Amino acid sequence: MMTTELVPIGMSGNCLELFEAMEAAFRIPAILDDAERHRGTTFAGIPILPLDHSTNYPGAEFLILVGSSKNHRTRKDIVTRIGVRQERYARVLHPEASVSRFSEIGRGTALYSGVLVTSNATVGNHVLIMPRSIVHHDVVIEDFAIVGAGVILAGGVRVGHSCYIGSGSAVRDGVTIGEGALVGMGSVVVRDVPPGAVVAGNPARPLRGAGG
Repeated sequence: MMTTELVPIGMSGNCLELFEAMEAAFRIPAILDDAERHRGTTFAGIPILPLDHSTNYPGAEFLILVGSSKNHRTRKDIVTRIGVRQERYARVLHPEASVSRFSEIGRGTALYSGVLVTSNATVGNHVLIMPRSIVHHDVVIEDFAIVGAGVILAGGVRVGHSCYIGSGSAVRDGVTIGEGALVGMGSVVVRDVPPGAVVAGNPARPLRGAGG
């Protein structure tokens, strides 16, 4: 049986942490990244090439692994630039991730080691959920969101499009994190967060001077 090709996008820490799981399930012909520091380099013998090389792999699937607190709102732009059908984005679940059969996981989404998704959760497209995070019942995570390591999303939480939830944070049941919002590391979120807001602390509060 022929192994599917996977082309990761973004030679980042997110890529490094998931690399062995990707390598075990797919053949990786290239990693795409436009950063000048990667030009002409390789990782594990795999060439790192500019994004415009995506057309060189017409049968491959893709996975966008760019994503940090600084650029979490820009990941959708890469999808537009690559211009491939949604069905060509891979769904990568680390072998040590656990997903209830009553939950849904979108395309272009990656669950890292130790992630637990319990019953009746919905995880959208192009979502990254980092190691040891827990997604409880009836949680909805919209497209392009990033959930950091060790995050706890209690029952009924809604994480909006292109949000970033910092590592070690906890979000109280029923809370909504608005589109494009950023939750700082280690925060405890007990009330709704407006779209585009930047919050941090215990309990989480808006940061003065933070851009929306």
